[in-house]
Amino acid sequence: LEETSKPVALWLKGLGMDDSQLSKAILKLPSLIGCTLEDNLKPKVQWLKALGMVDSQVAKTIVKFPLLMGSYSLEDNLKPKVQWLKVLGMDDSQ
Repeated sequence: LEETSKPVALWLKGLGMDDSQLSKAILKLPSLIGCTLEDNLKPKVQWLKALGMVDSQVAKTIVKFPLLMGSYSLEDNLKPKVQWLKVLGMDDSQ
């Protein structure tokens, strides 16, 4: 990994990702490794945790749906969608 990518990779591993999971996520969304920690990844992970996820669940979510971390705006896309689901009757446990 390049020097600028190492902090992101280490941080993702800190969520519980192993090398195989990290590789899968990066293969699905190569730009994931270039995301900023402070402006992109950390706020989204904090939000997922506020919804009730633990680190291992967050890691699995990133591996399955890396677009959540790299392509969708937290404020303009993710939060409104979850709010809409809550209006429809879903709760945080679903």
